[in-house]
Amino acid sequence: MPPSEVERAVKFLQQGGVVAHATEGVWGLACDPWNETAVNRVLKIKERSIDLGFIVIGTDVSSFQDELDALAPELRRKVEVSWPGHVTWILPSKRFPDWVTGKRPSVAARVPDHKQARKLAMLFGKPVISTSANVSGSEPALTMEEVCQQFGELVEFVLPGEIGTAVGPSTIRNAVNDITVR
Repeated sequence: MPPSEVERAVKFLQQGGVVAHATEGVWGLACDPWNETAVNRVLKIKERSIDLGFIVIGTDVSSFQDELDALAPELRRKVEVSWPGHVTWILPSKRFPDWVTGKRPSVAARVPDHKQARKLAMLFGKPVISTSANVSGSEPALTMEEVCQQFGELVEFVLPGEIGTAVGPSTIRNAVNDITVR
């Protein structure tokens, strides 16, 4: 049986590639957060500063168990009830490399409410970077056609799919002080 499209995307991620994929509200660019070369490629594609850090997505709450364990119980519950969902939380973290966190002691993490995006992380076996498919300062791609036009030559694979019903990139909240950042 031939591999599914998501399985093909995972192979590219495992080989250090960059994959364009749909999320709840925009198209994203995914790569292995522990592969510095892949992360640097995403930075170059987006014309983005490494100091900004990236969002990582996981399959479920257990993908970020270490980070959640560092939170007070009431804040942890807020995070857990919002996932899967269109909310990214800034969580205390020491396990992600500086090129993912922007050299901060925290990581921006989400369990997306988009089945295909969750399946990508699930089959990859660990969280993946998922950053909006755009050059920094520009609007993110909203269709597969847009992402192919803008990034088709710059990524290894465009995972066929459609964005969900959310509008725009996810909300970002700080889990330590419960402040909305974006």
